[in-house]
Amino acid sequence: MDLIFKLSVIVFIGLAGARLANYLKLPNISGYVIGGLLIGPSFFNLIKTSDIDSLSMLNEIALGAIAFSIGNEFLWEDMKKVGKKIMTITLFQFISTMVVVFLAMFVIFRQEFSFSLVIASIATATAPAGILLVIRELRAKGPLVNTILPVVAIDDALGIMLFGICLSVAKLLSGVGEFSLIKLISAPLIEIGGSLIIGFILGVVLSYLSTHSRSEDILLSIVTGFIFAGVGLANILNLSPLLTCMMMSATLVNVLPKSQRVFNLVSHITPPIYLMFFTLAGSSLELGVLSSVGFVGVGYILARAGGKLLGANLGAKKVKAEDAVVKYLGMSLLPIGGVSIGLAAIVKSELGQVGARMSTIVLFSVLVFEIIGPICTKIAIEKSGESNKAKKMQANTK
Repeated sequence: MDLIFKLSVIVFIGLAGARLANYLKLPNISGYVIGGLLIGPSFFNLIKTSDIDSLSMLNEIALGAIAFSIGNEFLWEDMKKVGKKIMTITLFQFISTMVVVFLAMFVIFRQEFSFSLVIASIATATAPAGILLVIRELRAKGPLVNTILPVVAIDDALGIMLFGICLSVAKLLSGVGEFSLIKLISAPLIEIGGSLIIGFILGVVLSYLSTHSRSEDILLSIVTGFIFAGVGLANILNLSPLLTCMMMSATLVNVLPKSQRVFNLVSHITPPIYLMFFTLAGSSLELGVLSSVGFVGVGYILARAGGKLLGANLGAKKVKAEDAVVKYLGMSLLPIGGVSIGLAAIVKSELGQVGARMSTIVLFSVLVFEIIGPICTKIAIEKSGESNKAKKMQANTK
């Protein structure tokens, strides 16, 4: 079957899944993922593993667009007011997740130290894509939403750095790699620092071009080209496409007056990209991993969820955040996706048999959290009263 025709299948199955999800009062993303799962190798096999590999470019473009959208939240004036609080909350939930998962793997399930260390670092990652899509679907605004996106962005930056360090330690302990303190510290710093520098430069240039672009059609083409450039340059230089595109838009929103014009234009082209991205992500999930994860896989999921819930709650209480943030932030941070899949692929190739076992457990958690994570995010935002629907109901009762 022609690959382009299969893209049409992905689009229409995603739309059907979203319609079913709406009927069941679930977020659209859950419908996308479940629809993709049905047409993937686990069921009807309309989308084969080779097709998923061939369409990997679509995933990278979608993640770049998602990261670009999140950077819009980093307005310097706002960050000066809440930056310290955001960083405190992020660190609390980040450290809590790392510690809880590590102790669960190492103490309760008696896994190797290196195994426990690396899989705990992967557990810290949160998927910005699913969370952003739910927020847009609900048209949500408020203290909880204003906290979620910066926390996720910083969380992923810290997670990438921590993973690099933990992987180096694990390779040293397993005898796969040679010890180098300089490399241990510098590699993740170079990846993060390089991504921020490239993103800043692209953001400045994009701001200049946007100022002198009066046609919306031309401006949209320029922005699209810059998102492609951010992802491509990051790949060429072995940097993080997520951080690069995030920094590019963060620079844009702080340098360009009336930058919302750019983000409004981008929002017009992203819905079909997101639909294909999540439906394709669903088709890449394989139910075959269920038979080999055992209690360790279930324990990993529970430990990660517990770490996120505990850390977010403690961090929000520490900074005396609004009640909605204290109660519902942890529940909003459960989704995982592309970053975790990428890290799982790295450990599988770098750590041999231990890495393969670790990858299976992480992919199992992706299967679970890709479906239930967005549902939890939607419930949390609705309970906080920040969804557009909840606000209308409140207004009607007054």
